[in-house]
Amino acid sequence: MANTANTPASFESAIAELESIVQAMETGSITLEQALEHYQRGTNLLKYCQETLQAAEQRVQQLEGDTLVPQNAPEDRRKPE
Repeated sequence: MANTANTPASFESAIAELESIVQAMETGSITLEQALEHYQRGTNLLKYCQETLQAAEQRVQQLEGDTLVPQNAPEDRRKPE
């Protein structure tokens, strides 16, 4: 992802900004134009977060060799006898 002036510095900063946007919109103390700008910024941040999470998931799959097993799987992990 290219780092532009509108791109968050990190996933965590994007989440923090999203929380701030939601809080501002929930108060109802902003104008319609500000709400629309916040909504647009929020959708861009959401897309950034989704892409970041998808990239992280792909990295984990590569590190695990695509052999991820759900934690609640009733699989017996002992070596065969």
